[in-house]
Amino acid sequence: MHQEYSGSGDPAKSLELLWRRRPRPTRGPKPALTVEQIVQAAREVADSEGLGAMSMRRVADELGVGAMTLYRYVPGKGELLDVMLDHVYGELPRRVVPGDWRARLDEVARENRELYLRHPWLLQVAISRPPLGPNVMAKYEWELSTVEGIGLTDLEMDATVALVNGYVHGAVRTAVEARQVIQRSGMTDKEWWLAHVPHLDRIGDLEKFPLSARVGTAVGNEFDAPYDAEHAFEYGLERLLDGVSALVANRSAPPG
Repeated sequence: MHQEYSGSGDPAKSLELLWRRRPRPTRGPKPALTVEQIVQAAREVADSEGLGAMSMRRVADELGVGAMTLYRYVPGKGELLDVMLDHVYGELPRRVVPGDWRARLDEVARENRELYLRHPWLLQVAISRPPLGPNVMAKYEWELSTVEGIGLTDLEMDATVALVNGYVHGAVRTAVEARQVIQRSGMTDKEWWLAHVPHLDRIGDLEKFPLSARVGTAVGNEFDAPYDAEHAFEYGLERLLDGVSALVANRSAPPG
């Protein structure tokens, strides 16, 4: 899978773009493009063909201009990628759902999951150095607000949000890869499973692996496949929230 890294552009230029603080030219012809148009075109390429297809030249072609024209608005691909990320994060509704912290944190996980599924190219960006734009900051603020006032320290609040986001990232990556396998092979998981089971029963020495045979059969019977992304996500999210719940309960328990 193609990999890119956020935060790789010039810090000052990236921040000026992210916060739309770049000075407008006072001389010369009226600008023919806007940063928003460029970002939208870049996103459309990434959405339809993956991040590996997105380049300054390709975006310029989509907009019907020369590649050098883009550099009047965006210094380079690194800065463009940062703005793309911030732009996409602006899609998060950041709703404050009724209920307790668990319901709110559950909402964070699900909204982030839906964002990844709409834009799988996000999985191709390493964000250990996130773009410090307004939508990224608003996302973090919203996520932190779900665990504010429940007894966690500031470091624990940050770690809890990171834990949820990390879980969602991994779960969606696995789901997207499974979806890509179906698209490339032309065979559903059920078809793959049914094609293998008769041969496995005939060729495999399953008596040596009784637990694997029993559990694998149960999974196959339940999902008609060796894996179900939806079930895996739901199960993992519930267990993660159970862990946070245990920590919160420990914080609120009386001493002794």
